[in-house]
Amino acid sequence: MGVESLLVFLIVGLVAGWLAGQVVRGGGFGMLGNIVVGVIGAFLAGWLLPRLGFAIGGGVIAAIVNAFIGAVILLVILRLVKRA
Repeated sequence: MGVESLLVFLIVGLVAGWLAGQVVRGGGFGMLGNIVVGVIGAFLAGWLLPRLGFAIGGGVIAAIVNAFIGAVILLVILRLVKRA
C-alpha cells in the first residue's frame, strides 16, 4: 500500500467516523477515535453489505458511504452493549 492509498484510507475513515458520530449523537471521538470507528466500520460494511446483496460501487465517495454505514452500525451496536 502506497503513501497516497494510506492517506486516502485514513481520510475516508476520519470522514465516515465523524459523520457516524454526528448521526448517532455521539458527538465524535476526536480525530483518532473517528478514524478508528470509520476504519472498523468500513471493514464491517465491506463484510456485511455484500452478504445482504448491496453494492455501492467504487470511488472515494462510495468508500465514504460504505464506511459511514458500517460505522453507524458499529456505534449502534456499541451503544446497545454499553446499556446492557
